[in-house]
Amino acid sequence: MRGVGLLLHPLPLTRLSPPTFWRCEPNWSWVSPELSDHLLWCVLDGRGRLELDGNQQDLSPGVCAVFQPGDAPRATHDPRRRLLVFGMHFETSRYGVVPQPRWGDVMDRELLNALARTSDSSYRRGDALGRRQAELCLEQLIGLIWDAVQHPTRAATDTVIDEVARQLRQDPGRDWSVAEMAEKAALSRAQFSRRFVKQFGMSPAQYLIQARIDRAHQLLTESGMTVTQTATALGYTDVPYFSRQYKQRTGRNPSQER
Repeated sequence: MRGVGLLLHPLPLTRLSPPTFWRCEPNWSWVSPELSDHLLWCVLDGRGRLELDGNQQDLSPGVCAVFQPGDAPRATHDPRRRLLVFGMHFETSRYGVVPQPRWGDVMDRELLNALARTSDSSYRRGDALGRRQAELCLEQLIGLIWDAVQHPTRAATDTVIDEVARQLRQDPGRDWSVAEMAEKAALSRAQFSRRFVKQFGMSPAQYLIQARIDRAHQLLTESGMTVTQTATALGYTDVPYFSRQYKQRTGRNPSQER
């Protein structure tokens, strides 16, 4: 996919229009002339249909597009379920900012909406920091769309498993069980374990161990906690066992970190 590597570096984006929300009127339709710049276009609510270069896409919350100069998109919507769209025009001096295909379905709707609101409210403050924050939100939104394009088969269950993994990292000292994790994801233990390994490359138990060792490193190097206090806080009842796991994962004894 052209330009994937370019997104690993900051994008030199220049916003050309204010971040804008618009609730399309009941009789709305869009027949755009060829665009002279780039356009971010994100559906937050409603239903409709988008057409570009003979390709069609059903519109629903989470569907986002990045159009490039020369594109002439067309769209319609259901007047009973009017589209709510967020977007802005921008330009960039770096090639590769536009994903192929032009649109993707962003699964993390909460983040999508938060970035749209933050971009809008920051810009409306009218100061230099607010304008810069609006552009940073634009970069993040483009990154979300790229991720959606590159992982089009990502299911809602994957998002739930992401959340379970996030909770493990946030509270690794808790007495987690695979059965509890699977219940949170509404999956059987076998299904959960299989999908977790596919998503993260390791079993839930190994992921929890790594989260505990990562947190232990922070506690040993950034707090006044002893090795015993750290092990206990992270759910270990056997300090020598904790020390062995720590050395296996880091190559160092925990006592060396303090």
